[in-house]
Amino acid sequence: MAFRFSLAAVLRYRESLERREELALQAILADMGRTVRQIERLTVELARANQALTKATAEPLPASQVQSMFRETESIAAQRKALIDSLAQLERRRRAQIAIYQAAHRNRQMLSDMASRQREEYDAEVVRRHQRSIDEIFAARAQRE
Repeated sequence: MAFRFSLAAVLRYRESLERREELALQAILADMGRTVRQIERLTVELARANQALTKATAEPLPASQVQSMFRETESIAAQRKALIDSLAQLERRRRAQIAIYQAAHRNRQMLSDMASRQREEYDAEVVRRHQRSIDEIFAARAQRE
């Protein structure tokens, strides 16, 4: 008789839930990585725009060109701030998703541990039965002699 874990279907379901929550967490982390890279890119762009604006104010340029440069700098700064706000929201989602994933992991781990214990008990019982049959064979031989 082969080992059969009575809650195998539940264990498979919990494993799929855990995997789904792990994938959701990975998606959030990927979004955070993209957002951080965009913030870094905009930070460099903002520094260049500020440097160009500073340089432009020292030179005689038409006011419309300086205003255009100023608006561009403001636009970059606004985009960067929006991304920083978005990153903060992603961090909150990440923390919440970690809690969800950890709960799913604990639930799956509990069933996995239960399956392992039952498998160990089953294997020990198989060994005991096998030893018992060997002992009975030796006892039967000893009685014949």
